[in-house]
Amino acid sequence: MTVFAILIIVLMVMIGAPLFVVILAATMLGFVSSEVDLAIIAAELYRIAETPLLVALPLFTFAGYILSEGKTSERILRLTRVFFGWMPSGLAIVSLVACAVFTAFTGASGITIVALGALLLPALIAEGYQEKFSLGLVTTSGSLGLLLPPSIPLILYGVIVQQMSLGQRFTLPELFMAGLLPALLMILLLGLWTAWANRHLSWQRSVFSLTEAWAAIREAIWELPLPVFIVAGIFGGFLTVSEVAAVTALYVMLVEIFVYKEIELQNLIQVIKASMQMVGGILMILGVSIAFTNYLVDAQIPMHLFEWVKANIDSKMSFLILLNIFLLILGAILDIFSALVIVVPLIVPIALNYGVHPIHLGVIFLANMQIGYFTPPVGMNLFIASYRFNKPITELYQATIPFMLILLVAVLIITYVPWLSTWFL
Repeated sequence: MTVFAILIIVLMVMIGAPLFVVILAATMLGFVSSEVDLAIIAAELYRIAETPLLVALPLFTFAGYILSEGKTSERILRLTRVFFGWMPSGLAIVSLVACAVFTAFTGASGITIVALGALLLPALIAEGYQEKFSLGLVTTSGSLGLLLPPSIPLILYGVIVQQMSLGQRFTLPELFMAGLLPALLMILLLGLWTAWANRHLSWQRSVFSLTEAWAAIREAIWELPLPVFIVAGIFGGFLTVSEVAAVTALYVMLVEIFVYKEIELQNLIQVIKASMQMVGGILMILGVSIAFTNYLVDAQIPMHLFEWVKANIDSKMSFLILLNIFLLILGAILDIFSALVIVVPLIVPIALNYGVHPIHLGVIFLANMQIGYFTPPVGMNLFIASYRFNKPITELYQATIPFMLILLVAVLIITYVPWLSTWFL
């Protein structure tokens, strides 16, 4: 690629061109300079449309948007409070669990902060938790759940890697299973630190009540089958991932419109439009990114990159340390979807050469991206929380530091104990 072409791409970035336009321009300029027919870009877009797993992406996204429009967040909060509120620092533990569950189903960390944060922050402060601690807890908890099924980033990682034909095949159910223990580890470590940091409030816990438990279950009775659809359908082998996504989307739509009646039929079109706009943006970026990856492979850039890494990094442990540092920086400057489609095709071949399984790599990648959501200077959750709670961004920087340190410990454990991600293989 010529210096002139690179200058054009840099200029497009500086004037704020959409990401897919920048990637597409780089791809076209690269292929033109290599005298490759541009029809290959259209071929890649068509190939991505034929990927069976891709059907699950819009369906799970639509289901998540439906849930976020209703009062699901309130029912999840009540349910988790009944069953976890008796623990030391019960409400804080409830916040961690409720946010993780809600993020897993909606696939959007920001939605969790907006939907649950408004309920959790006043409740935490009212029960005696410091405002700084409460802000940090709500802001960081929004990203928990990205490793739990049916996480959209997990699905997207699986689609991208399977398109690369690397020889080491894996299924999406395996990727879902890989995220379970690391996600639970993160919640557990945060829970233990939360209980210790608020030990002076440990006596403030709710008493378990069978009456309240039954009332909470009855209120959320129509949403409780959702985890069953996923666990029994995917892991039981009864349904494919796409079929589970279709059943989930249909079930959620019927329940929210006709049972709970929290979404009116005339508003359904707006929900569909909003969810499909998000999916359309992801697919556009994904399609042109895969075409760009093909150009990089043709230009042997991953091979040259691997040779440089191999010449300067002599062990798998050193590679993993540098990988974590790189991903943490990446998460602080890029949103998770952009990072997935741009960086994954570059680092997967290198990681494989160091003996890192692609499933383990995916968990490492997403675990780092979770921290990136609230890493300065441009962590997305920081700005969403700042706007939602009307707090200075610098105050949120300080509030999230302890939680970030705990999650960094979790990331190191996840990185150097691959069994947590590959126990089922």
